[in-house]
Amino acid sequence: MTDVPNDRGSGPTRRALLVAGAGAALAAGCAPGGPSAAPAPALTGSASASARAAAADPTPGAMTLFKDPAYNFNGLLALGGAGAGSSEVGEVLTAVNAINQAGLSAQTYVETFRKLGDQLLKAPPGAPADAQTKRFRALRAAQYYGQALFFVLGSDDPGSEEKLYTSGRDAWDVFCDLCEPAAVKATVPYGTTPLPVWFFRPDESNTPRPTVILTNGSDGQNVDMWTYGVPAALERGWNALVYDGPGQGQLLFVDRVVFTPTWEKVVGPLVDWLSARPDVDAGKIALTGLSMAGDLAPRAAAFEHRIAALVAMPGCVEPWLGFPKEIRQILTPDKAETNAIWNKEVVPELPEDAAAVMKKRFEPFSAEAMLDARKGRLFTDFYTPATRIQALTITSVVDRIKAPTLVLDYDDEQFYPGQPRQLYDELRSPKDYVKLTAAQGAQLHCSPMAPQLHCEVVFDWLQDTMSAG
Repeated sequence: MTDVPNDRGSGPTRRALLVAGAGAALAAGCAPGGPSAAPAPALTGSASASARAAAADPTPGAMTLFKDPAYNFNGLLALGGAGAGSSEVGEVLTAVNAINQAGLSAQTYVETFRKLGDQLLKAPPGAPADAQTKRFRALRAAQYYGQALFFVLGSDDPGSEEKLYTSGRDAWDVFCDLCEPAAVKATVPYGTTPLPVWFFRPDESNTPRPTVILTNGSDGQNVDMWTYGVPAALERGWNALVYDGPGQGQLLFVDRVVFTPTWEKVVGPLVDWLSARPDVDAGKIALTGLSMAGDLAPRAAAFEHRIAALVAMPGCVEPWLGFPKEIRQILTPDKAETNAIWNKEVVPELPEDAAAVMKKRFEPFSAEAMLDARKGRLFTDFYTPATRIQALTITSVVDRIKAPTLVLDYDDEQFYPGQPRQLYDELRSPKDYVKLTAAQGAQLHCSPMAPQLHCEVVFDWLQDTMSAG
């Protein structure tokens, strides 16, 4: 086995690249998503119970829905949403059984969850659905379409990606329209492509209230923001804002706008829009970031000082480090050299499942990569999306954050091990660090099995912090 041609004597071997691509490139890191390699141990101050838990099976016994950890992580996210009404335990487990019986693959996963979404948008057996039933069936449908969407590029019909996204978005909009009160749907100016927003309120009284802006990661859907925050905000008498930013939702799948490293230019207009509303207390606007948004939200708060409190879930300072070293070493300062290594030495030997992983992880950073993937092709320009991911590094601006900040970490954090503690250590603002643990059933990136506990920790901290302010 020879080294990949490049000028560095320690360059990666072809085999190492393939193993990394197949096994760990999922570490571009967002929710939903999942690891295909053994999780790295979480960073701790000493050899502790957390370190021992990280060395053990992170999903023992009944927590293993699928033998493949990537599919298992997604399945756990769907199952965990039941507490917020965004899934039904029986529906998810029945789908899991059907997929396993048919043989786990992207195709069987997509077909099963897409069919479940379609069924839920029909009236239940026996009678037409009333508004409340239709509302929560639509929410669950949005969840299941999102599950199918995550793996569609590896299926037999990758070209259906936009249609599948639209199905999930339509279900989400039905749900929002049937909320009481209905979510306010609007657009907020952002460059030439406005940001779609959904504003949830406890009532229509126009009473000024604390408000939380919920920021998604690189491949989550709006339904995840319901699970990870909207009900928790409403139950405390707060407002909650859900939105699609560049690289997310409508802006990615329809408008083809990819991620930007200057997330303050996204959050700033959202704060402007909220501050103009009579039902928002402009001095109490909080910002949360789930998954890769644990990098985006801190970046925004470093420059947007109207944010009264910040939560990074988990803390992240350099998403590019989420990729294995062997993948990162493909990137050189020279675009032609980088793409030659990628196309001549890596792509020809990538297994099909590894290629599907790379398509999914790179599409939010390259519209060209996304469009190629929809045609069943792997992108040829590795350099451009890789440098965009690299540009998300926030280590140079963390000390500019002024807002009180909560940094979450998780036992068996598989995407950004060590980065939550790094963010916490570099903060100069008032700060707290909380690790959610396997003993709580809250292990893994974003605690997929414990979103209710997750919200309790986050919103109790926000309540105390905003009240003190």
